[in-house]
Amino acid sequence: MTRTLVLTIDRDNDLGIKAGLRGPVIGRKSTLSAALRLGLADPEESDTNAILGALHHHDRILDSGEPNDAVEVAILTGDERVGARSDRAIAKQLEEVISEFQPDCAILVTDGAEDEAVMPIIQSRVRIDYVEKIIVRQSKGIEGTFYYIMKAIEDPKWRARLLVPLSLFMIIIGLGMIVPGGGVLIGAMPLIVGIWLFAKGLGAENQFERLMLDMRDSAMGGIVSSLLWAFASFSSLLAILEVYREIVQADENMSSVQIGIEAMDSGLQWIILASLAVAMSMVVLRWRRGTLSGRVFQIMAAGAVVYAFAEAGLDVARKITAGVTYELDPGVIYEDWRFAVGAIILYWLVRTGVKSWSTRQETQGRFWGV
Repeated sequence: MTRTLVLTIDRDNDLGIKAGLRGPVIGRKSTLSAALRLGLADPEESDTNAILGALHHHDRILDSGEPNDAVEVAILTGDERVGARSDRAIAKQLEEVISEFQPDCAILVTDGAEDEAVMPIIQSRVRIDYVEKIIVRQSKGIEGTFYYIMKAIEDPKWRARLLVPLSLFMIIIGLGMIVPGGGVLIGAMPLIVGIWLFAKGLGAENQFERLMLDMRDSAMGGIVSSLLWAFASFSSLLAILEVYREIVQADENMSSVQIGIEAMDSGLQWIILASLAVAMSMVVLRWRRGTLSGRVFQIMAAGAVVYAFAEAGLDVARKITAGVTYELDPGVIYEDWRFAVGAIILYWLVRTGVKSWSTRQETQGRFWGV
């Protein structure tokens, strides 16, 4: 008696995103229903053909096998962010399928090289006897080629891979033709492409990702946070000393209001540096714990608004106390308050971005952090 498991992999979780199904999908009836739901949701999805190919192998083995042989078909789904997260999900679902069916061997049906990348994970748990790649036959004419290019541009997964290098290439050529002496930019383009190909050939991006993970795991968050807190305390002390010096060394002809304005203006920069150091210590600690979110950056943007308004208000108050008539002219108001308005726009952008990202995480039930 041989127990054969027919597997198909949806590494980027199109089944969950487009059809609302969560893996693993086990059994012929459930698999057929999943293929129909995915095909109705997106008729052009290649995973539908892979699922139908797995069903084809399931029926063929069932018809041609021995009477005592057992055959089962299953779909494993990953995550839309293809990588370690999706492969962990596939490994977990595979363990669930194996514990339920106890297969002796497996047949893997895929729709491309991306799904075949998880073969080592499957081979570490069950023997793979056969691998089939489902390739849909299409027209090979110019119209078909144009269709594939347009579909690749519309696909978010391929859009960045195609459009970003092409746009950078055109930007460099355009700058080289417009800027005087821009031949250096055009000449540097083969150098940049060569460095990128060299790094790609050596697998430098994987090494860089591993380096960043090691830096995060070995980061001495407590020491860095303590140094930032010490800098914040030192800045606060300097702010107090600067305010005291401004008051003591003030001109006798200045009024108490003018002295207060000058003292506040002198200590404001050190107070802002102290606040920034405290915020950075929070960023370091949350990064070390893996819970860094956009709320910290929203607080920092709010601090920038407070600083811009305080600086603009002190400048206006200095002019008024000096006896200068403050004109409510658009040009004067723009000159005095432009940085404050810019800080408000910056805060709005940061707040909108953080809110949008948080809503997306809550909708998908995920928290990426850092």
